[in-house]
Amino acid sequence: MYIRKAAQHGGVDEYMYIVGGMIKTMADADIEDGCIRIENGKIAEIGRRDEVEFHPAAHEPVIEIKHGIIMPGIIEAHCHMGITEEKKGMEGDDCNETVEPITPYLKAIDAINTMDAAFDDAVRAGITSAMIGPGSSNVVGGQFAFVKTRGRRVDDLIVKAPAAMKVAFGENPKVNYSGQGKSPSTRMAIAAMLRQELTRAFAYEEKKRKAECSGEDFEEDFALECWLPVVRREIPLKAHVHRVDDIFTAIRIAKEFHLKMTLDHCSEGHLIADELAAEGFPAIVGPDLASRSKIEVQNMAFKTVGLLNQAGVMTAITTDHPVSLIQSLPLCAGLAVKSGLALEEGYKAITISAARICGAADRVGSLEIGKDADIAIFDGNPMEVFTKTLYTIIDGQVVYDAENAGEGKGGK
Repeated sequence: MYIRKAAQHGGVDEYMYIVGGMIKTMADADIEDGCIRIENGKIAEIGRRDEVEFHPAAHEPVIEIKHGIIMPGIIEAHCHMGITEEKKGMEGDDCNETVEPITPYLKAIDAINTMDAAFDDAVRAGITSAMIGPGSSNVVGGQFAFVKTRGRRVDDLIVKAPAAMKVAFGENPKVNYSGQGKSPSTRMAIAAMLRQELTRAFAYEEKKRKAECSGEDFEEDFALECWLPVVRREIPLKAHVHRVDDIFTAIRIAKEFHLKMTLDHCSEGHLIADELAAEGFPAIVGPDLASRSKIEVQNMAFKTVGLLNQAGVMTAITTDHPVSLIQSLPLCAGLAVKSGLALEEGYKAITISAARICGAADRVGSLEIGKDADIAIFDGNPMEVFTKTLYTIIDGQVVYDAENAGEGKGGK
């Protein structure tokens, strides 16, 4: 199935070559019998084998693929791995600060434990980056971060932080705070509280801007400074929405304040697909592999992402780990394809579309010169259940090798 001519682990190789197989660039056409040259963690050259200068020195690693798929590392566009750790109960659950409904100043990077087993599971599945952040118990939950999936120190894994501001509509904030005897206990209160907070944020931004222009002293407010990237449209609101009415409320507020936004979960999006396409906000759909555990997800189905995509909505797919396990992400894409999503769009939903939605397409999501050498190599279509991950490469370093991991070569 494949041959390793040389290998180097424990550091970023100055040069690496991947030759053979079919390269799915997710930028241009697929390349049969291709070659990728990696230099200092970046893609330096890509094309057909006979188009790329291929003269590796004896010490330079070469991965040769006889039959298989070479593609961008898979991207999880919404999850909580490392924040809600597996098998650790309350001690390992840092997902929701459930005492105040407005907590925009919380940063995911302060709670991500890279030692969570989910990171290793992600790498073994060819997942090289993920958008990680707080849960949905609060009206405003805090700041998401887009990170790579292999390393010990989260600071070294950051691609973008903050990458989005989490807000939530519907059942979760209602259930959490109505039990505490305080707002919000209705959908009206959720919307009102978010509007109030955004009004404060815009007023703060205007006051700071005027002070900077005039040279006046300005005392920064920690609880509002975190809103500036949102107000300035540098990052989106990341809106937890399942039900049709919640989706439209999120859109209404985003338009009122002229904000960027992603529609996360979007479980009833297929019921209003044409309206969502006209609005232009992207959707991160899932976790459709999970159970219908509450009222607002009663219409959850794998067909949603395909119907939204066909209508013209940019779509990605999420496991919402640990709601469903992160290693199931490519299989979730396969189930979406089975339910009507076009095959090529299935690939996009876990690579380039996910990267664009997460604001990281300048670094990851496609195999192009200058981008990070984040690459997943499979013995077949990763959306099929029997397909094996052969290699996972992050920043030009082999971080998973099926042969050395003792999992055999597999192959077709």
